[in-house]
This record gives sequence, structure tokens and C-alpha cells, in this order.
Amino acid sequence: MRRSRKVKILATIGPASSSEEMLKKLFEAGADVFRINMSHTDHELMRTLVGRIRAVEETVGRPIGILADLQGPKLRVGKFANGKEALTQGQTFTLDDNPEPGTSTRVYLPHPEILSSVEAGHRLLIDDGKLELRAVSSNGKAIVCTVVAGTTISDKKGVSLPDTELPVGALTEKDRRDLDAVLATGVDWVALSFVQRPEDLAEARKIARGRALIMAKIEKPQAVARLAEIIELSDALMVARGDLGVEMPLEAVPGIQKQITRAARRAGKPVVVATQMLESMITAPVPTRAEVSDVSIAVFEGADAIMLSAESAAGAYPVEAVAMMNRIATKVETDPTYAGIINAQRSEPEATGADAISLAAREIAETLRLSAIITYTASGTTGLRAARERPQVPIIALSPILNTARRLSLLWGTHCVVSPDASDLDDMVNRACRIAFDEGFGKPGDRVIITAGVPLRTPGSTNMLRIAYVGSDVQASR
Repeated sequence: MRRSRKVKILATIGPASSSEEMLKKLFEAGADVFRINMSHTDHELMRTLVGRIRAVEETVGRPIGILADLQGPKLRVGKFANGKEALTQGQTFTLDDNPEPGTSTRVYLPHPEILSSVEAGHRLLIDDGKLELRAVSSNGKAIVCTVVAGTTISDKKGVSLPDTELPVGALTEKDRRDLDAVLATGVDWVALSFVQRPEDLAEARKIARGRALIMAKIEKPQAVARLAEIIELSDALMVARGDLGVEMPLEAVPGIQKQITRAARRAGKPVVVATQMLESMITAPVPTRAEVSDVSIAVFEGADAIMLSAESAAGAYPVEAVAMMNRIATKVETDPTYAGIINAQRSEPEATGADAISLAAREIAETLRLSAIITYTASGTTGLRAARERPQVPIIALSPILNTARRLSLLWGTHCVVSPDASDLDDMVNRACRIAFDEGFGKPGDRVIITAGVPLRTPGSTNMLRIAYVGSDVQASR
């Protein structure tokens, strides 16, 4: 099955979409990668979902990527004697280490790392920002605050700290258990929540040991401030706009989305735009015009993937949501302004052989109007460099390793095919031309450009370009 669009669709699976039949429908509607949210999935269910996705993959004959999204630290206040309390603007309210039920003037905060880190002037946002407190003083045991906005606080509501860097890592004990479990099932990507600093990625990478690629979720101001360092240590980024919109002014989020997307593109790292893209389709069969524009902006920006969350996981119209996202993306990519916008954001190549070859392949393919760029890749690096160029022609990534093809299914403009290693250069060219024909990217007489490393099967040695014709014999030999 060949997709007619370059941006990929990442669909979250949940109660509305967990059956094998529904997963197949979502794939056929346009989903390229499936997300398992470990905040709501135990290990047994996770293993069942992975098995079902792999069964669909076997049925459709296409590599399908799986992303396991770790929960990260959940910071919450304690409980109240009455379940909730009414507050007034300007009043004093305290968060402390006293486990007694809360009142209208105080509540238990079971997180000593917050009590010891918050300083006077820092904001504390409760319940996704519905209540804003500002710290007046803190002594390590209690934070005395003033109520800035909001009127109610209730049991176990979440706490966000946009001004405070906490001395805790991104991985909780639950996350470590979840990470071990998802790695054992062979998932392709792991998304890391609550990233504040580049060091937060180190533990996950050490545990993963290359068994899965690490995606850093950018959802905190501290991560935005150190974006370049985080990009360096991550394999991909997710623009987690929901939490960004809580911890930063809402009006700042669109600009930050562009900043993150462009920085990831410059670095040649995949970037996913996520959260509330078609939110109204949780309960309605069609999105709002504003949501269509929101999806379109991410596509115009050149994001590698756009993500559905509750729309596909728990909504009433999961297949319709994926199909709608597919239609929006396809329409944007055929818009007369699309190519110009994508080209205007293109970065200069790095001074490496792989980048030079990828640049040359794009320029030759576009100048000669070739049918496809075909790249042989074992680790996936060559595919990443080809996609970084955002060529106007399709990219076919051929890999002898199924795991590599699954990982590259997240990558912009890349059609992944698992193919045995070529025995020599002639076999490599013949195989590439045959696959271009079989997969619907070329007909006899069309030309393709092939990139590979010589000698063959040498990792990181991309050093060859070859223009080849799709011969008439490929049709006769089918």
C-alpha cells in the first residue's frame, strides 16, 4: 500500500480502537504509527496491543511503527476534608508537608522536591492552570502562596511549575518498569515525558541500549530553553502542546511549535506535532474549521508526523478522525504554495559525505524529474538524511532489517520496504528498480536515483549515487 502523502499520521490506541479489526481499519484510513499511552495501559494490555499491531502488520504487508509513551512524574496535591474548597482571589493558601486533609487555607503536597525547589515569585498552576498560585515564601516544608486566578481547588489535582526546575529525573519507578516491559516487546519508539534538561535523556538511553529510539516530549519551558542540547541527545521530538499551553502563555505556543519543528528539521531529527489537533472529533463526526487549519499549519511547517490522542483512543469516531487527518494532509501537500513553503525552510547540509550525497540526490531527482529517490539503509541514518532534504519526489527506504523499516515509518516522505541485502552493485540497482515498480513508484521507462554505500553492508558509508531506468523486464518478470 502506497500513501499519497508525505507527512505521517500517529494514532493513539485505546478503548475505542484496541481490537485487531479496528487497528486494521485505522491503518487503512491512514495511520502509519500507533501510540500506546502507558499512563492508561498495564503491561498485560500493552503486550496484547503490540501483538495485535504486529498481526495487522503481517496482514497488510507494510512495516508499522509502535510508540510507547511513558507517563513521567505526576505531581498532585493531596485530598481535602470536604473534597473541594472555594478560594478567593488575593487570599493566602499554603501547600505543605502535613498529610492531614486540606482546608480552605492549606493542602498537603506529597512532593518534597517541590517544597524544596519553589522560590518566592514562582507560579504554581493547579488543575491544568484553572487555579494559579504565586509563591510568597518557602522554607522547604511549606510554600505560602497568594491566589492569583481561579476559585476552586479539589482532591488530587495536578500541579505544574513553569518557573521551577525540579531536581528529579524524567523517569519514575513506574516508568522504569514500563520501559523494561515495552523494550521486551520490541516497540520501535519510546516517548519520554517531563524532560527538563538533556541529562533526563541519559538514563532512558542507557536502559534502552539501542533497542528502541528515544523521543523527547517538549512540554516544559525548561526544555524549550535548552532545546538545542535536548535535540542533540534525542532521536526525535514531540511538540506536546497540551502541557506547553498550561505552563506557558497560550499565545506563545504556536511560535514555540514552529521553533521546535524548524530546529528538529535542521538537525535531521523527526518531529511530531501533538495534542488536540481534531479534538472536537472525540464527540462529533467532523472537525471545526479552526482544527483543520491547525492540522494544515503543522503539515505546511514540514512536521514528520501529526498525532491523534483521545480522538482515536476514546472518541466516538476514531476511523473518521484518522481519515479526516489523512484528507487534510493530502490536500495541503497538493496546494500550489506547499512546495515553496517547504523549500524556504530547508537547511544547509552539514559537512559530511552522507549529507552531501543526500543533497545531490535531491537536486538531481528534482532537476531531472525522477520518479523516486531510493536509499539503502541498515541503521536508518541514510533514510534520515534523505528525509531531512524534504525532496519533492518520494523516498523509498530499503532495509534488510525489519526494525529499521518500522522506525522509519515515522519519517516524512519515506516509504519503507524490507528487502534482503543486495549481493553486488548490479543486484542492488536491479532490486531497487523492481521495488520501485512493485510499490507503484515507477513504470517501465521511468528513472530513479539510488544512494548506497560501497563496499556494500558497510554502516555509515553512503558514498554512491546511481541513476537507473525502471526496465520493461520488471513487468514481464512479475
